[in-house]
Amino acid sequence: MKVILLQDVKGTGKKGDLVNVSDGYARNFLFPRKIAREADAQALNELKNAEQSKQYKIETETAQAKSNAEKINGKTLTMYGKAGKGGKLFGSVTSKEIAAELKNKFGIAVDKRKVVLDTDIKSFGTYNCEVKLYNGVSAVIKVMVTEEGTN
Repeated sequence: MKVILLQDVKGTGKKGDLVNVSDGYARNFLFPRKIAREADAQALNELKNAEQSKQYKIETETAQAKSNAEKINGKTLTMYGKAGKGGKLFGSVTSKEIAAELKNKFGIAVDKRKVVLDTDIKSFGTYNCEVKLYNGVSAVIKVMVTEEGTN
């Protein structure tokens, strides 16, 4: 009997899979626990529509990420900080601050975990930073750290 799994079933398949199982297993285990439903025409049509919807969502998100990457790729963000003796910053410039500056300057919301720094930014200068926007889509920006008041 062909069934569509509504949840992951160990040894059988993942959620949304169309699998062939024995009649008894389907009627006595899968159906009573509402883990699967019979693969009739309506269920197959719903499964096909769900897969198309998922694919469309992935395509639109990838296109949006590519346009955002083109918008910020190669751009320079200027961050300001206070320094002590020897040009060392008090604290450091974090990925959270870079993500907030990206949102302020370009209007692109990025999770701080998606901002990859080569090294810790603890002194003035210019640093390269990779921003991962989507699976396989990333941009490289420059982060220029200067002292407050010097523009």
